[in-house]
Amino acid sequence: MSIYTANGDKGTTNLVHTKNVSKSDDRIQLVGTIDELSSHLGLIKTMMSEADDIRFIENIQRTLNAVCSGVADPFNREFRTEDDRTGQLEEEISRLEGLFHCPKEENILPGSSRLSAELDIARAVARRAERDLAAVSVKFGADNGAKKYMNRLSDYFYVLARYVYAAKIEEKKTDISESVQESVKAETAGIVANVGVEAVGTVGSSADVAAGTSAVDVRAQDSQMVQKRDVQAFDVQNGTVTTAVGGNTAMAQNDSMAANTAMIQEVLKRMGIQGRITLDSAKRLIEKIEQEALRRNRPSVIAVCSPDGNPVAVHVMDGSFLVSFDMAVKKAYTSVAVKMSTMELSRLTQPGQTFYGLGKMSDNIVIFGGGVPLKVGDTIIGGLGISGGTGEEDNSLAEYGLQVLNEVL
Repeated sequence: MSIYTANGDKGTTNLVHTKNVSKSDDRIQLVGTIDELSSHLGLIKTMMSEADDIRFIENIQRTLNAVCSGVADPFNREFRTEDDRTGQLEEEISRLEGLFHCPKEENILPGSSRLSAELDIARAVARRAERDLAAVSVKFGADNGAKKYMNRLSDYFYVLARYVYAAKIEEKKTDISESVQESVKAETAGIVANVGVEAVGTVGSSADVAAGTSAVDVRAQDSQMVQKRDVQAFDVQNGTVTTAVGGNTAMAQNDSMAANTAMIQEVLKRMGIQGRITLDSAKRLIEKIEQEALRRNRPSVIAVCSPDGNPVAVHVMDGSFLVSFDMAVKKAYTSVAVKMSTMELSRLTQPGQTFYGLGKMSDNIVIFGGGVPLKVGDTIIGGLGISGGTGEEDNSLAEYGLQVLNEVL
């Protein structure tokens, strides 16, 4: 049997109870849009690896098929969309929102990753299908359950796209962190030789002073003395260097802190990653955020601070509020002081929450959205503060800053 029948050559088709329906009919347009959406979900499934996620998408496709059948045969109750299907979407949306902070701003730029971009396309097509369903409802009537489901479906794709990107960012952070660790292992020997020689001498001084040898005597010894000192362990977490001198082990916690800091900074420097955000990187970050703020028509003050809270760069956009300067600087400071976003902090300072009353304890702490710590892996390299709109708007712009951070470092 051939795939073509030629019955639609005149621009018409049939529904279950209606013959010769124009293909420009709103019902046919709706069926076509839903078919487009289901086909795109098929592409998205090929990009997923988790079986549960794939099954959830397939359930959505089956529901969409039922909606199409309901359009073609509106009197068949088997094709009604029950509320439990919408409930499944709502449960999954709530689950995803519990895993990360989902930005509520609608003007997020799609394309942060391939899969999230495909999900944003699915969201847009789902919105179109919802509009087509509304048009069918006006002229011919439509299942209320289907209308509710289509409305919630686009919300699901929105949250899932944001979650996919957030997971991608965490994956990049993990990769950077592992890369730093591998570089530490690979370069420790050379850095100890170049950076740690003086520190080793200092470590020896603490042990040798107790044995009657002065620190000057230790530093005066040449490379032969260094060769006798065998660095057995370097504990970055505890700031401890263990050395063996003539068979005697010495632990010198305080004296080795300088060596620890020098070593870590040297590794980060060789990798092109600074332990704190530089002025040049801060300027590039501010420039990107300013471009996004202009696109959103949101004049703002953008502040970047160091890990210790001191300002690195502050940029005042034309048309921003006078009060925004002080607020942006304080948001940046707060994010590094409490090691979390000020949006998250605002939730924790509500009555009955962990940090209730914190905002009244210090003039430098603010609990409005718009401040986020800047991290490389788990290391805070600075803070970002933005002020110019509502807390949610400032937080959304700050989240954008986190998205482009890796591009400016």
